Amino acid sequence: MTQAAPSDFLHVSQQGGVAILTLMNPPVNALCAQLRGALMAAIAQATADRAVTAVILIGAGRGFSAGADISEFGAAPIVPRLAEVCALLEACPKPVIAAMDGFALGGGLELAMAAHYRICSSTTRLALPEVTLGILPGAGGTQRLPRLIGMAAALDMMLTGAALPAAKAQSLGLIDQIATGDLLQHALHLAATHPAPRPTSAQPVVDADDGAQVIAKTRAALPARARAVTAPNAILDCAAATLTTPFETGMQIEASAFAKCLQSPERAGLIHAFFAERASANLPQASRTPPRPLHQLGVVGGGTMGAGIAVTALDAGFDVTMVERDSASMARGRANVEAVYDRLIAKNRLSLAAKAETLGRFHTTTAYADLANADLVIEAVFEDLAIKRAVFENLDRVLRPDAVLASNTSFLDIDQIAATTSRARDVLGLHFFSPANIMKLLEIVVPSAAADDTVATGFAFAKRLGKVAVRAANSDGFIGNRILNAYAEAASFMVEDGASPYDIDAAIVGFGFPIGLYAMFDLAGNDIVWADRKRRMATRPPGARYADFADLLCEQGWFGQKTGQGFYTYGPDSRQGTPDPQVLALIAASRSAKAIVPRTFGPDEILQRYLAAMVNEAARLLAEGVALKPSDIDVTFVHGYGFPRHRGGPMHFADSYGLAKMLADIRRFEHEDPVFWAPAPLLVDLVARGATFGSLNPPRD
Repeated sequence: MTQAAPSDFLHVSQQGGVAILTLMNPPVNALCAQLRGALMAAIAQATADRAVTAVILIGAGRGFSAGADISEFGAAPIVPRLAEVCALLEACPKPVIAAMDGFALGGGLELAMAAHYRICSSTTRLALPEVTLGILPGAGGTQRLPRLIGMAAALDMMLTGAALPAAKAQSLGLIDQIATGDLLQHALHLAATHPAPRPTSAQPVVDADDGAQVIAKTRAALPARARAVTAPNAILDCAAATLTTPFETGMQIEASAFAKCLQSPERAGLIHAFFAERASANLPQASRTPPRPLHQLGVVGGGTMGAGIAVTALDAGFDVTMVERDSASMARGRANVEAVYDRLIAKNRLSLAAKAETLGRFHTTTAYADLANADLVIEAVFEDLAIKRAVFENLDRVLRPDAVLASNTSFLDIDQIAATTSRARDVLGLHFFSPANIMKLLEIVVPSAAADDTVATGFAFAKRLGKVAVRAANSDGFIGNRILNAYAEAASFMVEDGASPYDIDAAIVGFGFPIGLYAMFDLAGNDIVWADRKRRMATRPPGARYADFADLLCEQGWFGQKTGQGFYTYGPDSRQGTPDPQVLALIAASRSAKAIVPRTFGPDEILQRYLAAMVNEAARLLAEGVALKPSDIDVTFVHGYGFPRHRGGPMHFADSYGLAKMLADIRRFEHEDPVFWAPAPLLVDLVARGATFGSLNPPRD
């Protein structure tokens, strides 16, 4: 019999003696204050009702619960707290069964762990992803999870935020049963067996004898970036409490650690990054028109980038046809694609059968005519405007009138490429980052004539691929590479003036980047970066400062990892570079030729200049409309350039650092080069108004 629901967020019904509490807060059943209050009331009612023999928790819609309402983070606590709901649920004298479908994430999984029994459908995924938001499971997750699955598995879940599939969760002991039919009926059947209440908090840690050693080894193995962030260390401290203190004391330790995480700058940066990613897909064109249908994909070029694009499209379920210029190149392109899957097989992450199924949707050819049925074709040939224009002339002749043509260029003028065709409205840029099948960022470059549905199709395609898409206007280097050129220039001036490339890289890595600037150039290929510098030389302002040591390095043939020598030297099959005295001698000779007296740069000054150049150029392109909003720049740099996610991105960092302080830094450097260090007018205006970059972002949805 259906009873009156205590809230619109929770539906309460009863079958026989079983109270069924259905979470109803679409789209992901976030555990907002209203839902938490309704759960407290419903649990208390079920506890007091003698006719109720068991309680089932289940989610309406496509999942159980994705956890907390993130919009509440950083605000004053709203009662009841989820920890109180979990405590009341676990203390229920009648068996409580959590029946999960789709997903149980964060607080949703914590709620389920407070239940006495857990069942789920075979497709359910379970995770505690709080660490990715700079916090920890704060409703008993750090205390209950080790008691259910052991310390090693619990730490892996909490420190990575990775989701467990149902079968793995059952093998670990997190799930009791996997439903083979209707989930609710399975839960009702379990309730009918009259299981006894089984509080998780009363259980010992599964592998308690080894727990302390596991924690010590895990702490020692934390990456340097994780050791500098509050949440991972707090998770380890809370987990350690399960070994030495009663559950109630552990909960107090967890609550204190959670409060500390909430106040950390990392939490603010990670929450900002989360909302920035959601906002990056919100753009005018996508809201005005639906995307075009996408089934058949074409890729022109089978090199490293073309093969990576083909792989990411195949993995998303597309049929892919790759075009190369001749039979030998076609064979290399296929081999490049197969090599990706062979590496996965070698790591036991893919079966031979799965590889065969995937490659059954992959076709190679030398004939452009074989792309006649493609819905979208991506050109991924060498970064040369004349070559790309020739490819687009060929595509224009053979593609359907409703096909979308895209160029994977890093910096070239998309309008000039589109002008080669009779259908400029169907052309856009899709700037993948290498390796394309791994890197999540996709810059979607919108040329002047692009139709709304062309742009909408680009964003729909990115979503199918699982990429984080950012809209960029047509500008040399778009968002990411244009800003990269600015801070690389600032770094080159520091090297000329006395810093070494290794000083620069050490300061950047110390800030939280996964790789230094010059190590990154070695990885990408110094010859490629050199070609871009030569291309931009024609537009360099007369008399502007130019550091030539990187050109001199390239003239030696030191192109980086692929030649075994660049700014660093590399051993056979090694990607770990070693500083090279020859490079330092080359730089010293370049300084001497310009009569530059070197001086010392400390890490703090390196970072001040590096980040000031980054933010100053970002402010310029933001004012020009190259980026729609500051948060798009943050997304670009977090996902494409290794900017530490816990710092939120360069614009969020600038706000945290203080725009007035950053402008003062720039004005300190301005006398050295008034052209390069000219403060961006937008930055000057924001400081004058006491505003921030964040104030230019649209409100959170």
